Amino acid sequence: DQLKLNVNYNIYALDLPSHSKSDEFSEHSLELYVDVLRKFIEFLDLRNVILCGHSLGGAVIQSYYFMYPFDTTALILIGTGGRLRVLPSTLESVKNNFQEYLDNTEGSFYPSTSKEIIEDYKNEVSKTDPSAIYDDFKICDEFDTLDKTSSIKAPCLIIVGNEDVSTPPKYSEFFHKKINNSELVIIEKAGHLVMLEQPKKINKAIVNFINKYT
Repeated sequence: DQLKLNVNYNIYALDLPSHSKSDEFSEHSLELYVDVLRKFIEFLDLRNVILCGHSLGGAVIQSYYFMYPFDTTALILIGTGGRLRVLPSTLESVKNNFQEYLDNTEGSFYPSTSKEIIEDYKNEVSKTDPSAIYDDFKICDEFDTLDKTSSIKAPCLIIVGNEDVSTPPKYSEFFHKKINNSELVIIEKAGHLVMLEQPKKINKAIVNFINKYT
């Protein structure tokens, strides 16, 4: 639904290496993801770029910004944080019992989320090799740029579900406190997959934000 925003911008959705329709890579790292994003932007010769990232994607775009601050017009951080610790039990299930991990993803959603949305999400996750997902969680677990957060000068929209247990609202509140030019939107009746659970509310917040910079 976020690809249908009514804004005067071209919108691109990037599948990271080994994810969904992208080519398989033997190794995965935050540096690789940032490099792929950089090459994507350069290849398309994009200007006035507004980066949007959810969860791990938020770590990627923060890292990109810290490397290329003058090439980033604004940031949209959704359900993410400056530090993203992962439960050892989650790492264990992804590595050794992927079906168990998939079954437990329901806990990332707001309790009344429809079964259809949850099943669609599980099907999408299943398109990515479990080893890549494990690497993603390891990347998240090692990610920590809290000491750099206050150096973010680009306008920043921060969005989080009020019932997000993976990246709780306090993570987003920290962003809002440390980033001077920031807006915080807490979405009611939403968990970690806020963009699937409350797409209309997300879209409204993003459109209002982007229209300030176009």
